[in-house]
Amino acid sequence: MNKIATYLQGHLSGEVLVSESARKFFSHDASVLELKPSLIIYPRTTNDIRKVARFTWQLAEKGHVLPMTARGSGTDQTGAAIGKGAILVFPAHMNKILELDSKQKMVRLQPGLNFKSLEETLHTHGLFLPPYPASYQYSTIGGAIANNTAGEKSVKYGQMRTWIDRLEVVLADGEVIQTSRLSRREVDKKKGLATMEGEVYRAVDGILTDNAELINTYTQQLKVSKNSVGYELASVRKKDGSIDLTPLLVGSQGTLGIITESIVRVEPYSPHTSLVVSAFADLDAALGVIESIRTLKPSAIEMVDKHLLQFVAKNQGNKVYEEITGPDTDVPEILLFIEFDESGERHREKKVKKLLKLLQNKTIASAIASNASDQEKLWSIRHAAAAIVNYDESGKAALPIIEDGIVPVGEFRSFLDDVYALFTKNHLEVAIWGHAGDANIHMQPFLDLRKTTDRQKVFKLMDEYYKLVLKYGGSIAAEHNDGRLRAPYVAAQVGEEMAAVYAQIKAAFDPHGTLNPGVKTGTSLKEVADMLRDEYSIAHLADHLPRT
Repeated sequence: MNKIATYLQGHLSGEVLVSESARKFFSHDASVLELKPSLIIYPRTTNDIRKVARFTWQLAEKGHVLPMTARGSGTDQTGAAIGKGAILVFPAHMNKILELDSKQKMVRLQPGLNFKSLEETLHTHGLFLPPYPASYQYSTIGGAIANNTAGEKSVKYGQMRTWIDRLEVVLADGEVIQTSRLSRREVDKKKGLATMEGEVYRAVDGILTDNAELINTYTQQLKVSKNSVGYELASVRKKDGSIDLTPLLVGSQGTLGIITESIVRVEPYSPHTSLVVSAFADLDAALGVIESIRTLKPSAIEMVDKHLLQFVAKNQGNKVYEEITGPDTDVPEILLFIEFDESGERHREKKVKKLLKLLQNKTIASAIASNASDQEKLWSIRHAAAAIVNYDESGKAALPIIEDGIVPVGEFRSFLDDVYALFTKNHLEVAIWGHAGDANIHMQPFLDLRKTTDRQKVFKLMDEYYKLVLKYGGSIAAEHNDGRLRAPYVAAQVGEEMAAVYAQIKAAFDPHGTLNPGVKTGTSLKEVADMLRDEYSIAHLADHLPRT
């Protein structure tokens, strides 16, 4: 491998590392999986990535596959940011805002750009990118696009895919393409090209034509507001025959091409919001009112449950819920955080009044905050979930293995009952938080990967939990994507026929298997078990206090 590293270093403007310490560091992301790469590349330009892709393509044609994995800050919880070949690390050099058009509300970005830096810059122009994840302070825009991420404001603004206008992408053979919506005539021209791009358009158009009914049926059956499982096929071709590869590549986790630039739509930003945090003694009362709250179009409907509040009180000595309920009160069953972000104060006040009327006689207490300092204090209760995420004691750690299920809002109450029962059955502590407005919850069981029984329990929990999600017509990956961890379960959600269509899409873009192989497709449960870490840690993110 030193020969390959030496060759690449001589042809790239970026750096190439093969040291044991670097390879060990990049063998982990934020998932429970481990895979040591052969070399680390810090590309400086799109041309660097083109050269690497061309080199790996030529190697593969000779029967030697060197996979490429694009990586941001290593926050991925599904094992999509690790790989056994070359890791392309973007934050070192390709981390810039290239162009900002505040009038058109568009920004051109490199993938290694820190999401927080982007938001801070946009704020100075009265703009923001709404679907920021909880990890936005330390994650990258490239990772957010690769995962089709979402966050607390996605109940109003949707997932990342909604905001991507076009992409620059390096294909598996090193060809650089730009994606946008093309008319039928333009598509036919692309299909006539004797290049990799031409092959891709021919294959995608054919696959969409041959499977139109299947794709439509699956899309109509999925009744959730967020979904990152598989590849987004329904949005690629419109009835007029136009095609846009952009929605297909967003959420593809580097398995169809390597994104080197993106043009992103942004939204006017109002620094002024109104926040209502309500405590409920009864889950039925809280979850029964969510659909009515959604009609008010809040920018966030977040939640933490009783068990999380009890965990924080026990482990940090802080009864954070008393900020809402007052001292010496019982722990509420659930807290809901409802935010409105309209620019006009009177408009926000009107919505708060309507909300309080909806909540009348349903809550223990509510707190209302309109200034930033009071809101920060209340939001810190929701962010207390970090106490779970960062738990690591006596070998036990909070494992991100069943952390991203979503169900239809009308099924939320029954789903929660079954989740609590699942944890009780397996003699595990439970604590739940997440996006109540989407019925998208997060949880991380405490397990010790050094113990055989706990390692077995990882797969038992995944099997049982994903069956629960699908029982209610949900998605096993709302915003964190499939990666390697959930790849074996994709067919259970979409069906064997649709999974075969995804495999066709993957083969069309990546015939030699050089683009992050094993992610989203092509990984078995046995292979996942073989990659399971001996112990779990997110120490590489500790200076940021990881959140979810």
